[in-house]
Amino acid sequence: MLKRKIEKYLEDYLKSNSNKMLILAGARQIGKSYIIRHVGKRLFPNYVEINMAEDSFGPRIFADAKTLDDFYLSLSTIAGNKLKDKQKTLIFIDEIQTYDHLLSLVKFLKQDDRFTYIASGSLLGVTLKETPTMPVGSITIKNMYPLDFEEFLWANGVGEDAIATMESKIGKRESLSESLHAKMMDLFKKYLLVGGLPDAVNSFISRKNIVEVRDIQQEIHHLYRLDAARYEQESQRKLKIQRIFEMIPSNLENKKKRVMAAKIDGKKEARMSNYSDEFEYLISAGIALQVQAVSKPSYPIVENSGKNLLKLYLNDVGIFTGILYQHQIQAIMNDIGSVNLGSVYEAVVAQELAAHGFRLCYYDNKKMGEVDFLIDDAEHFSVTPIEVKSGKDYYVHSALSNILEVKEYNISQAFVLNNDREIRTKNGITYLPVYSVMFLKNNNLRQLILE
Repeated sequence: MLKRKIEKYLEDYLKSNSNKMLILAGARQIGKSYIIRHVGKRLFPNYVEINMAEDSFGPRIFADAKTLDDFYLSLSTIAGNKLKDKQKTLIFIDEIQTYDHLLSLVKFLKQDDRFTYIASGSLLGVTLKETPTMPVGSITIKNMYPLDFEEFLWANGVGEDAIATMESKIGKRESLSESLHAKMMDLFKKYLLVGGLPDAVNSFISRKNIVEVRDIQQEIHHLYRLDAARYEQESQRKLKIQRIFEMIPSNLENKKKRVMAAKIDGKKEARMSNYSDEFEYLISAGIALQVQAVSKPSYPIVENSGKNLLKLYLNDVGIFTGILYQHQIQAIMNDIGSVNLGSVYEAVVAQELAAHGFRLCYYDNKKMGEVDFLIDDAEHFSVTPIEVKSGKDYYVHSALSNILEVKEYNISQAFVLNNDREIRTKNGITYLPVYSVMFLKNNNLRQLILE
């Protein structure tokens, strides 16, 4: 079984007797149901799982369960002998968004407090908008992502103690040994190929067969393409959503990498605001990651994110490299000079930062230039710019240097993630090995941002 960080979060919730129902949100095939099932069966002797998507295609037992009595009656038809008291009975509602009336019913299920509940779903942002009675104050939504790099290391036998030692050294600006750096770079490149989808990771660990890994990724990517407009009824909007999703890889290979509205429908007069609902759909489904442009790199970032420009990344770097390179692993593993891995490195950093709870933003200014990512540094009431470099010219970063010279931005530290082993700090910029991104987390950012 793959070890996931979110397991502890789920345990704490299920033991907390919370007055809110936890909904684990995210794309399909990232392990939501598996990890809930694993924790739920371990903690509760009476575990009941209902997949509402399957119900909607089959018996539709819960299709009209719009009151507590109706819900309990439907529940009893499939699990009557398991419905004991709250401390012993967990009801797992999988794909809860399938029936929007269930989201309205959450408030009353929690008030009745008959059983312990947990749910999972996707497209919750879209579904909640259309829910007649919003369950305000009755739900907690926790986003889940594919395995991050640290979880990938666990899966490949790297122990927590070893990772903690590396984190401590890097936090103190101490470079890893050449052998350890080589090992980490080897695993990092394999992560670029495999990504974090559980089925792909399990296949890689057991078979080490890139063809099988790519087959799994292609199948899931096809599933995501279908999911891109799964619950949208209007045919024209479905086509636009799928078109935007299919454009993501080619957009990332462009110099600017951002979404161009004119290319979606081929209309020169198109504006990004024309497609805001479509963007929200993809992001809410968990199959795309949004990186919003900001024009001023100052704290808090959310106050400066008004620019109507954005980049979209696929939710899994393995799917992305599969589209770009298919079975050709040398493009990533052998540092071929003619292959520019810039978009791949940016994609994996976006995936890591999102999994670690950061709001994804980048800096865009015609005069100053563009910086790949900005994250809040609440400790210093500032922001931390991050540049990602896949080549040997990682000291070239004019935009980053430009914004560090502006005193009013109060930027105390910046990072350049690159392939080099040695950690150096010069003119307020720290050059870190790219795998160090796994240590950039909301709860320990202070450890990496030193005075």
